[in-house]
Amino acid sequence: ELEHFVCQDPLVSTKNDDEELEEVHVKWRFGNLSDKSVESATCVFERNDAGEATKIKHFKHLHDLKLSPFVGGYENNCDGCMLPISEPFYYCLECVFFLHKVCAELPKVKHVWHHPCQQPLSLISNKAFCCGMCWHVSNAFAYECCKCETKICLRCMIAFTPGARTCLKHEHPLFFYRDYKGRCNACSLPTWAAFCCKDCNFVLHRGCFSLPITAHHKCDVHLLSLTDHDDNSYSESHYCDICEESRDPNRWFYHCTACDTSAHVGCVLGQYPFFKLGSIYEDKDHPHPLTIVKKIYYYPECDKCGKLCEDLALECSKSDCRYIIHWNCATSRSLQRWWEWLL
Repeated sequence: ELEHFVCQDPLVSTKNDDEELEEVHVKWRFGNLSDKSVESATCVFERNDAGEATKIKHFKHLHDLKLSPFVGGYENNCDGCMLPISEPFYYCLECVFFLHKVCAELPKVKHVWHHPCQQPLSLISNKAFCCGMCWHVSNAFAYECCKCETKICLRCMIAFTPGARTCLKHEHPLFFYRDYKGRCNACSLPTWAAFCCKDCNFVLHRGCFSLPITAHHKCDVHLLSLTDHDDNSYSESHYCDICEESRDPNRWFYHCTACDTSAHVGCVLGQYPFFKLGSIYEDKDHPHPLTIVKKIYYYPECDKCGKLCEDLALECSKSDCRYIIHWNCATSRSLQRWWEWLL
């Protein structure tokens, strides 16, 4: 059972009676408690008077991290979950690297209720993967199952944790049904293994459940907020300010109240919103390391298909080698996810 927005203790719902649900609940409690004995991902060097860690070393980063004394003003993303930086967070003393405090405090190994293997998951980074929960492709931090090697991004890991703030509030508790088949209220598409409400017909599939609450986009100077309905009955206002196409008012969208900007979820996030640009990617078909880039103004031709590299691409890190290739031309189909259905 999950309170959407402020989660309580989760139950993995089944089609059986409440007695079996309680058994699942107890099993989950023991799995969660085991995290307390797992090795921390950080080493604390300094603390303030309140006992809060102010200087740490995270095992996935080379340099020390400092707790930020600033409020707002950052347009960077967290290198752990790739969501916009918000208070509180740590920043690197020597390079451009940020971590939300909640992301930095996650352990090296976790036991989670929602993974079917019920095996421990280990924290990894700098590995391109497709999240087994939301199906987004990323190269940020993730948890990997030691048995089936399924990867789960930090956004889903945090969203599915009791007490976490998930995307939008629902007035009733939500239950996770692994065998559910129906339609999602957020995107109106067919879904399975969804979060369902027993009191009404509200349904969310896992991808929409873990959508970012806020997101950056160049169409607006402010952060855009995820919104579940459009109160404006004037039909001419139901369009996307990014693609300028019509927008279904019954589907979730991103909105800025100050500027009255509204946009499709897919237009705001794009196809690959959770990639760390500038990261190195090793490709067996090219002798040099490749850098993950996103071309905006200068569009060179892909060395494989000949078409212009207008979005995510891999560019040779050697200055005297002008090799560049589309992400989709260089990687396997499992690392290619298309999100036009969110439009």
